[in-house]
Amino acid sequence: MASMTYRGAGVDIDAGDALVERIKPLARATARAGVMGGLGGFGALFDPKAAGLRDPVLVASTDGVGTKLRIAIDTGHHDTVGIDLVAMCVNDLVVQGAEPLFFLDYFATGKLEVAQAARVIGGIAEGCRIAGCALIGGETAEMPGMYAADDYDLAGFSVGAAERDALLPRDVAPGDAVLGLASSGVHSNGFSLVRRIVTAAGADWAAPAPFAASGTLGDALLAPTRIYVKSLLALHRAGLLKAAAHITGGGLPGNLPRVLPEGTRAALDGAAWTLPPVFGWLARNGGVAAEEMLRVFNCGIGMAVVTADPDAARALLEAEGETVFTIGRIEAADPGAEPEVRIDLPTDWLA
Repeated sequence: MASMTYRGAGVDIDAGDALVERIKPLARATARAGVMGGLGGFGALFDPKAAGLRDPVLVASTDGVGTKLRIAIDTGHHDTVGIDLVAMCVNDLVVQGAEPLFFLDYFATGKLEVAQAARVIGGIAEGCRIAGCALIGGETAEMPGMYAADDYDLAGFSVGAAERDALLPRDVAPGDAVLGLASSGVHSNGFSLVRRIVTAAGADWAAPAPFAASGTLGDALLAPTRIYVKSLLALHRAGLLKAAAHITGGGLPGNLPRVLPEGTRAALDGAAWTLPPVFGWLARNGGVAAEEMLRVFNCGIGMAVVTADPDAARALLEAEGETVFTIGRIEAADPGAEPEVRIDLPTDWLA
């Protein structure tokens, strides 16, 4: 009987080692104060005191990219889904007043292709650079029989910290303004519906995007999730941020109430912000109702911010590079009532 090997069973340890060596410079480029050691140990170390924190509360988040990965795999465009992965985690940290400190990734595939994996992890490193957090570790799993040879999946885990007296949300009250920060597109939610609509429309990933001036449909839908960390931290440190909601699955109606106190509601005006053309195209080609669009997609608002001083907040956020809309206000509701969002939509909103 011939001797069996792990490589013969579909797992190439040498390829895994080669990937680690290839991504070490990417990880080193994300180093920040507090990082102890580098890749290769059994665990990653981080010193919060060295990061300048005096009374820190740790905040953790984990997430994935979802079926947006199917488009990346089918089109061979692997460079930006890592940014999506980081964004989905760190945007959830910053809305709690936390600065992202470090990030770890999990990459699972049917057959490890070093060049492909390096492109994906290069995107993760770029996302960490944008967010100001360190890529300090991760796991690469080659799993033949679990995934097709060219398929892969991603998960991420990030830890941030906030000073105990600076946690969010806080002091949200009727009369506060709600600002919306523009998204970069669909971000990383709702892609099972996106893919079904594209199939029903008979569209091709390589065809020109019907809702954009240039680029292919695949490129347009793979636009990476915007990372709002540095602009929101600047707003928070200026004392202008009461609450923020990362608009992911559930949309504005499902996410903004999570940061509002009982007895309040957010009254939003759908005409107050620009609906990116991709959402109108999806709605028309999928016959998707406005209420469903708002529940599934960000519809152009990737982050909602509550502030008592909208003029100062808007000026600061725009200086940080954000496109900002004043989209509504906080109102009083019945005492003890669960917070909610009411959105007034123009009749031609999805036209």
